[in-house]
Amino acid sequence: MKTAVSIPDDVFLRAEELAGQTNRTRSRLYSDALGEYLARHGTDAVTAGMNEALADIDERPDAFLTSASRSVLAKSEW
Repeated sequence: MKTAVSIPDDVFLRAEELAGQTNRTRSRLYSDALGEYLARHGTDAVTAGMNEALADIDERPDAFLTSASRSVLAKSEW
């Protein structure tokens, strides 16, 4: 999709320089930059992903872990 945006001259010049240094077109640079911005600021997607991952975690106590923890604590000097 094509679109027109206005950006400050100094940002444009820095983007042109970076595009040249990284051997990317201006369009590719802007697309990559916007994609990164959206990924970093799309907190709803990140939160949803974290909630989904956490929902799969078994929260029941693990008998071995409980026993091992008690054993270590019993041997530790407080």
